[in-house]
Amino acid sequence: MDELKAKLTGLGLSDEMATQVIQAVGEFVKSKVPAQFQDIVDQLLSGQSPDLGSLSGGLLGKMKGMFGS
Repeated sequence: MDELKAKLTGLGLSDEMATQVIQAVGEFVKSKVPAQFQDIVDQLLSGQSPDLGSLSGGLLGKMKGMFGS
């Protein structure tokens, strides 16, 4: 989040306003993704690197189902 905040403050936003923008965008993104991905959004916005390995099986499984294999 620090990198994103630095970019926003570089555009002229105050530190407080940059934080509010990041929170608003995070809430918007979370409202658009399935519930199981919302924690990942939170982790990314907090500067963590989420473990995406567990997602690949679920996503790949869903994609397999789409193509009948």
